[in-house]
Amino acid sequence: MGEWVIRTACRQLKDWMNDGLPPMIMAINLSAVQFRQANITERIISILDEIQVPHEYLEVELTEAVAMDDPVAAIAVMDKLHGQGIRMSIDDFGTGYSSLSYLKKFKVYKLKVDQSFVRDVTDDSDDKAIVTAIINLAHSLNMRTIAEGVETVGQLSFLRLQGCDEMQGYYFSKPLPAEQFEAYVKTFNSK
Repeated sequence: MGEWVIRTACRQLKDWMNDGLPPMIMAINLSAVQFRQANITERIISILDEIQVPHEYLEVELTEAVAMDDPVAAIAVMDKLHGQGIRMSIDDFGTGYSSLSYLKKFKVYKLKVDQSFVRDVTDDSDDKAIVTAIINLAHSLNMRTIAEGVETVGQLSFLRLQGCDEMQGYYFSKPLPAEQFEAYVKTFNSK
């Protein structure tokens, strides 16, 4: 199932590129089982090369919990992917038990702020502090940030004010089938 998801996502990205959409980064989540497979890096590279998607347009998301389960192995896989030009991000950051000493060793370019912190960020001082700290930590380590679950203008405003690089959530759009997403992007780019 996991390989099918990677292949399908890469094919869809290639189709969009062939249809004239601007190049974009396709993010895929790796499960713990996939991440622990000895040849996962080679399988991902093989799929990208077969479908002819430049490596820099793929982002592999790994949850914080999976990365911290075996950080030495995670670093080895991340180093291989990074060496092939594939981007890595840590998903659900702040919900697990990160070691900052490992975070600086991970070859990641983006931390994803979990929606559980974004949900009440306009009202909860603890969530405000956590989100601000994650954004500042990421930027201090030359990483980008993306906030998940943005649904209101208040959340958007707070995140922008803190310097969050990217945001995703229902404020922008509900999940869309591929054809509707393509139309959405074309409409957005024509403005």
